[in-house]
Formats: sequence, structure tokens, C-alpha cells
Amino acid sequence: MAGTESTGPRDAAPDEGGRRTARDWFTDILCVLAAALFSLVTSDSVVDNPEISDTELFSQVLIGGVACLALWVRRRWPVGLAVVLLIPSAGSHYVAGPLLVALFTVAVHRPVRTTAAVGALAMAMGAVDAALHPDPELSYTGSVLVGAVLFNAAIGWGLFVRSRRQLLESLRERARRAETEAALRAEQAQRLTRERIAREMHDVLAHRLSLLSVHAGALEYRSDASPEEVAHAAGVIRTSAHQALQDLREVIGVLRAPTVDRPQPTLRDLPRLVEESRQAGMRVTLSDGLDRWDAAVVDALPDGTGRTAYRIVQEGLTNARKHAPGAEVTVLTAGGPGEGLSVEVRNPVPDDGAIRPEGAIRPEGAIRPEGATRPEGAGPAGPEAGTIPGAGAGLTGLRERAALAGGRLESGRITRSGDFRLAAWLPWPA
Repeated sequence: MAGTESTGPRDAAPDEGGRRTARDWFTDILCVLAAALFSLVTSDSVVDNPEISDTELFSQVLIGGVACLALWVRRRWPVGLAVVLLIPSAGSHYVAGPLLVALFTVAVHRPVRTTAAVGALAMAMGAVDAALHPDPELSYTGSVLVGAVLFNAAIGWGLFVRSRRQLLESLRERARRAETEAALRAEQAQRLTRERIAREMHDVLAHRLSLLSVHAGALEYRSDASPEEVAHAAGVIRTSAHQALQDLREVIGVLRAPTVDRPQPTLRDLPRLVEESRQAGMRVTLSDGLDRWDAAVVDALPDGTGRTAYRIVQEGLTNARKHAPGAEVTVLTAGGPGEGLSVEVRNPVPDDGAIRPEGAIRPEGAIRPEGATRPEGAGPAGPEAGTIPGAGAGLTGLRERAALAGGRLESGRITRSGDFRLAAWLPWPA
């Protein structure tokens, strides 16, 4: 019966009035036949007993047959059926088989405490039956022991099936939970990848496109520029656009081949970044406080920390180019092993806080937009015409970067000087 007793949700359906499955039908029929066969095989002492008349023997067989048919409701009322069968078991040997099946069902479907109570009641009734109907071949003690062994065997088998079923259900639940957790981890990994790519695209493309916008705006405002100036500005635009496309291609390459990391900028690339901004017309001063350290010490700075510092400066220069064009920007780096790395980007803010793109400073040979008149047929005039749009998520991304690196980031206006200050501290192991 342990191999054929159905497990899992199929058992609950008949108990609650649901329809039996084909396996339930097969199991129930097999239990009825097994109970009847056990009663018949072990009935030699009853049949050969001269003290039992044919009428009494027939009545015992009839009660046993009814008990076998009663097993059909064992799933719905296992405890009730077992208790009811204990009553005729004291007067009919042929109820022994159905009673064992009923005890087995109780052990499978009900808690251990209930099973123990029904089992104790069955052994008590077995002792009474041994006293009322002594077996001619066994003593009273022997009859009680045989009954106890049979009852405990049925209950033990049922407990084994129950524990096995619970183990399988636990394994299924664990497998379902593992699948759910794996799906959640995959979703989280995808989300983190999307966020990382979004930050990368913002950090890289915003810098390149802001440079491109400055020179394109100069071309728009300056209608009387010489051919040399136009050619120079067009060349800068072409170079910036090419670099932006190259950066975009590299970022998309991360999507196509996530296991291959493209070269990332480090702290050593800050002079190049500052020089690009100067070529775009910005006035940038780089104050490197790390010159007191040997190059080997600076190169030993963790790549993640150096990359984060680079992105902070890049975002600071981009924001200054957007919101304070023409202002002088100061980039400061300081610190050392064990002290941490400090990065600061500071620039004055216009008195009215407005964005005034017409105040941009050009590099040598570039087109000056100051005082220029808009060409005939150009787009709408006003401050909005030269404003470089932004999503406003740059500082949020920088704070996340700094936090992931184990550092912190602050930004805001300084009360006394009125400058805008973007400062970060990042850990630098000794």
C-alpha cells in the first residue's frame, strides 16, 4: 500500500468531496481486496473452531464484507471509520483486515497525536477481544502480542508513508522556491545591468554631447563667421560626434557581450578629460594634490575607486557646462593610501541662478557666440534656445556610485562664496 497510496493533493480531493482520480480508484479497490484477502487467509482458526456455528460464521463473514466495503469512505472519514470498525472487531475476525487498512489510513492522513490515540484504543479493544474470544492455538498473552504487532505494523507503515510524502512535498516546495528565487535573481541581475548601462550611457554620452552642443550652438549664433572658423567648429563637431558614436558602440557592446569589459577610465585620465573641456571653451583648473605620491602608489589605487572619481569629475564638468557656461571650474584631488581619495569640482553660479549659454568661452580659433545675432530663419530666440537639456539624474547616479564604492558624495551651493560644490570622498586602502 505504501507504493500505491496516492500522495500530495490527490488525497485531499476525496476528503473534501472532490472527484477521485484513476489512481485513487485503483488504490481504494486494491485496499478493499487486500483487506478481504488478509481476513480470509488468517481465518483458519475461526473456520476450524468447533464452538462457532455456521450461522455465527456467516454473520462474521457478512460483517467483514460490510467492513471491507466501508473502506470506500476511508479518505473522507479515516478516524471515524477506524473507531467504528473497532466495535465489530471484538466479535468478528473478518474485520481485522479492514481495521488494519483503516489504521494505516489514519496514520497517513492525520497527525501523530490522533494516530497514537486511535492506535491505543485499537490495542485496548484487541485485548478485550482476546479475552472474549480466546484463540485455541495461542495464549491470551500471545493473542494480545500478535494483535499489538499487527496494529503497530499498520500504523508504522502509515507513518512511513506520511513522512515520505511530507519529505517529497518539502522537496517540491524547495524546488519551487529555488526556481522562484532564481527567477528573482535573474530579474534583479537584468535590472542592475540595465541601471549600470543607463549610468554608463549618461556619464559618457552626456559629456560628449554637451561638447557637441556648445560648438553647434556657436555655429547657430554666428552667421558672419569666417570659413576657417566654420571649418574648425565643424571639425570639432565631427570629432565629438565620432567619439560619441564610438562610446555608444562600446556601451552597446556590453549588452551583446556582457562578459567582455571594455577599457574603463581611471584617475590617470583626468588630465585628458580636463583638456577636452578646455578645447570646448571651458576654463578649467586642475589642482592635483596627489603629486606628492609616486606614480606607482597612485597606480595602485583600486580601479573601481579611480573610475568612480573620474565619473564624478566628468559629471561635474558636464553640469558646469550646462548650468554655468563661461564660469571658471576648479577640479581638486587630494588624499592618499589610508586617508582616502577626495575629489571636488567647484564653479561659481550666476547671481540670478539662470542658465545663460550665450556667455560661453570659446577655445582658440572657435566661433564666439557672445554678442552674435541669430541668423535669419533660425529657431526661436531666448534662453531656452541655447539650453542643454538634462534628465536631472546625474547626481543621483553619482551618489549611487560613491555609495557602492564605500564612499560618500555631497553637492550644493556654498553660502559665503555662492559657488556650486560637488565633493566626494572615496576609500583608499593603505
